[in-house]
Order: sequence, then structure tokens, then C-alpha cells
Amino acid sequence: MGTDLLPDLEKGGESSALLRILNQVGARQVLAEQPVDHGLAESLPYPFLAIVKQIEMRTALLLAVINPAVGGVLLIGPRGTGKTTCVRSLAGILPEVPVSLCPEGCLPEDYEEKGPEGVCPECAAKLEAGEPIARMEPVRLVELPLNARLEDVVGGINERIAVQQNRVRLERGILSRADRNLLYIDEVNLLDDVIVDAILDAAAQGSYTVRRGAMAGTYRSRFVLIGSMNPEEGRLRPQIMDRFGLRVVVRGLVDEEDRMEVYERVRRYRANPRAFISEWASATEAAREEIALARNLLKHVKLSPEARAVGLELVRRLRLDSHRAEYTMFEAARAHAAADGREMADVKDIRAVAPLALRQRQSQFMIDFFERQAEEDTVIREYIDTLAGEPEGHE
Repeated sequence: MGTDLLPDLEKGGESSALLRILNQVGARQVLAEQPVDHGLAESLPYPFLAIVKQIEMRTALLLAVINPAVGGVLLIGPRGTGKTTCVRSLAGILPEVPVSLCPEGCLPEDYEEKGPEGVCPECAAKLEAGEPIARMEPVRLVELPLNARLEDVVGGINERIAVQQNRVRLERGILSRADRNLLYIDEVNLLDDVIVDAILDAAAQGSYTVRRGAMAGTYRSRFVLIGSMNPEEGRLRPQIMDRFGLRVVVRGLVDEEDRMEVYERVRRYRANPRAFISEWASATEAAREEIALARNLLKHVKLSPEARAVGLELVRRLRLDSHRAEYTMFEAARAHAAADGREMADVKDIRAVAPLALRQRQSQFMIDFFERQAEEDTVIREYIDTLAGEPEGHE
């Protein structure tokens, strides 16, 4: 019917100037126009379950997905060991979470906690009218490019709206869009210090505030931070190192059969990504369902008294000062038990996650510092006893 609405000018029929204009710029021209290839690549991530071995790396990433309270994952290793591939492959097994439909990021839980003041006026009106302000979507992997500006990360003035509509509006940044998602930083040790500080503040508080003149906005940023780095290219600042709950040292596979299997799988994936992904589709779907079940079970998982005792004694013997050590270890143990379908995390869960949670937390510098401080305190007390005329050794 649509093609018969306008006379066909090519058949020599009489037409008015108006019809000629409509034929030139109307529906017929749009339908006849060939689609433009913008060169955009389709996202076809390598299947997570197709990663060969690298059990510790995959376990750490799964624990962070099941329980974001573990505080993220840092992957440390040389180039070409599959760190970035493994992180990006998480996209196929991530569960669903509520995602706001509002530019301000309002969610139904905000309305439930604070009432109409917890959301913007538009969302408050929608909720009162029974309209949704969020939808369920899979957790996303948000990548932070190394060339990102501070305005890209935290947000700033929306220049398009300022020019077109002559009004000022704050635009959410990457940290806000990563709320309830995974924020991945490749080569995290090369990131600009200003960006690192912004990420640290947002990760610590779970929210951050953007101020641009008289405009201000506070946004949620409850993300799971995942980073990867090659230690040959520089060290990571201690401040951001401490923010990663789990640390994984990634090395290349040693067994020849394993390395050959990596080659075969990668070759097949690059030759036909869709076919390779379809081979793992059923296993990927099963993994996604298991992760969703583990996340639901997590709220019921508790630590056994033996697990608590072993974990605390382990932290004491390692002389770790940061309280993030046992917090990360216990939360990872709970996630490990939930992944196994159990409501009680025991010593075997502590054994499985302790190296991930505690490695690289011991600081020889701080150990030496406290020992020197104790020696200095002893000398000060001895001088006080001598000056006061009290016997040596008196307390």
C-alpha cells in the first residue's frame, strides 16, 4: 500500500510540483536508500567457559560477579596470557539487575527508601501513575579507556543541550553508568593519577558528587572494579592496589597440550566467531543460571566458627594491618560456598580463597616501620624512668 500512495513519476504520469518534491524526499527515497556501513564492529566476546585452564583467574572473576562485596579483582601478568580476553568473556554469563530508564539514574529502591524526594519529579510522577522507571538488563562490562578525560569519568555539562536548548544540564559520567555493573580498566597502572583518585573516591563511598558552577549532582557508583596490568610497564600505586579485593598472578600455561588447545580454540574462534560461540551456548546459559542462583543464595550464607577462627589467625600470623584483608577473605569464602550451593562457608572455602584475598597485602615497609617505632617508644620510656629516678624496668 505504501508504494502506491504516490504516483510513479518514471511512468510519465502528470504530477504537480508538490508531488515531485514528495517523491524526491519522501518514503520512496528512504526505502530505496542503501544502508550505510558505519564500520561498527559487533560485540562477539570469546566464551568464558572456553578459556583453557587459568582456574584461579576465572574463579576470582566469578566470585566478584556473585558477590560484589569482595571488592573487585586485579589481574597481574605478562602480555598475551588471556587477561583481557577472560574479563571481556564475562559478558556472556552476567546476571540481570534493575537498570534505570531515567537520565538521572533513579531506581524504584530510591523511592522505597526516601519517598518522592529520593527520585526526580518525573520519576516520582511515573511511579505514582504505576509506570516503570527501570527495566531488567544483564550486568554490563563497562571499559574505561586510558585516554578518558576527567569529565568523561565523573560527568560534566552536556554541551549539546546547552547549545541546542540554551539550558545547563549535568551529564552522567562513566562511573555513574557503571553503577551495579563491572568497571574494567586495562593497563590500570598507566592510568592518570587524577582519574585514579576519582575512581578511588567513588569506589569507597559508593557515590560521588559533580559540581560545575552552581550545578551539582550526586550519582551512585556501586561497581565492581576489575583491573589488569603488566608489571613490566610500571608499578601500581598502593592506594589503588588496596582497593582490589582479590589479586591474581596470571602466567602462561606450561603444559604443551594446554597451549596447543589454546591455539586451536582461538583459531576456530577467529575463523568463525558465531559458530564457535554457538558451540558453547548451552554451557554458557547453564553457567549464567548457576551464577543467578548463587547470587540469590548468597544472602543466606554464613561463616562457620572454624572458618572465622582460621581466617583471623591467618591474618594475625601474616601480620596484616588492613582490615580489608579478612573482610575480603570472608566475603570471598561466602561467595565460594554459594557457588557450591551451600549455606555455610567452612575452612575449605577459606583455603580456596585465602591466597587470592591475602597475597601482596603484606608490607615489609610497614612491618619495619612499626618495629622501629616500638624500639623508639622503648627508649623514650627508659629515659622517662631514668629522669624520674625510678628503677630501670619499672612500668
